[in-house]
Amino acid sequence: MTKKRWSLHGVAVFLFSLFLLAALSSGTRADECSFVGTKKCKMCHIKQYKSWKKTRMSQAFELLKPGVRADRKKLVGLDPDADYTKDETCVPCHVTGYGKPGGFVSVEETPDMAGVGCEVCHGAGSGYLQKGFMTMKNKEFKLSEVIAAGLVIPDESTCVDQCHNEKNPFFKTSPPFDWEKRKAVGTHEHFPLKYNHD
Repeated sequence: MTKKRWSLHGVAVFLFSLFLLAALSSGTRADECSFVGTKKCKMCHIKQYKSWKKTRMSQAFELLKPGVRADRKKLVGLDPDADYTKDETCVPCHVTGYGKPGGFVSVEETPDMAGVGCEVCHGAGSGYLQKGFMTMKNKEFKLSEVIAAGLVIPDESTCVDQCHNEKNPFFKTSPPFDWEKRKAVGTHEHFPLKYNHD
């Protein structure tokens, strides 16, 4: 029986592989996280939650129901009496996490995920709503750490890439998407943070 010897090259490749594996597993990619629901966010962000509940985003699923906004639907050639609540081309932009782990399945199975909730803009919460990050016990977490764990700081592309684009049947009949205006009026009110997150 002969013993295999590790060459210097083999050891280097092995150590580099371990380093790469550790580096890749140290952060949580946003697309690897699962959705947890707006109720989890509400626990710490009650002002934002109350403000969001008054927005069209929170009620976005209602627009898919028969008879709702009938004039607008007719204008773009949609049947105003049709039920679009199960239409796979419409539903993704009116719910939270459609087709993704923990996300919207149906009104019967996941009623709390109907509407455009926090995680549509801020990313699925399982990565950053965990021990050591954004929790009731850790109120002074570092923003850079929760971003590395999956928190999204939304910008114009967050909205445009997902829904406010040419695939939206109302895109051509609506005013051009204005990120600054929609951020100020269409989302929740933006309150100053109570704790330091540098």
